[in-house]
Amino acid sequence: MIGDMLSKIREDKKISKTNLANATNINVGHLTHIEKSERNPSHKSLKSLCDALEVPYQPLMYTYDKKLTEEQLDYEVVNHIKYDSIPMYDNLVGFATVPKEYASASMCLKVQDDSMAPKFEKDSYVFIELNTPLSNKDVGLFEYNGQYIIRKFIKRKNDLVLRAEKTDIEDIILTSKDTFYIIGKVLGKVHK
Repeated sequence: MIGDMLSKIREDKKISKTNLANATNINVGHLTHIEKSERNPSHKSLKSLCDALEVPYQPLMYTYDKKLTEEQLDYEVVNHIKYDSIPMYDNLVGFATVPKEYASASMCLKVQDDSMAPKFEKDSYVFIELNTPLSNKDVGLFEYNGQYIIRKFIKRKNDLVLRAEKTDIEDIILTSKDTFYIIGKVLGKVHK
């Protein structure tokens, strides 16, 4: 996935492979292998690429060992991953011990509403793996038209849908007019 992201960013910024290779001292051939996901960049090379592309390192680092499925390629997941920003916190309330089944968690977040109850109740905490591509029926943290919500991701034949657990909340059927980013995958909740 990291190669797909680097290719997208380079194209978004209208930087040629040759110019990026020159700016990073990475051979054009090696850069091509990276962008085709045939090779992963070293951490030093990734930092250099991020500097040259003027994007933060950490969001791309989260995509480092991810492999994309056909389903994720089909819904063009790389168009829905934020690569140029990082989470902003209002208040740090502490640290959560991460159980081994959630070892890939990047942060722990307080659930703000009851739309996903009873699975994830309001004011409970969930473990989030940032910048993770979602598969059908995964629960994720999304930015949707400027709001942050937790919903189940549903891929139908012709639609992408964000669904609440509560049946009285309407499905969000995503359209090309919507601003939609996958912030991360909800791995599970904190058990106190």
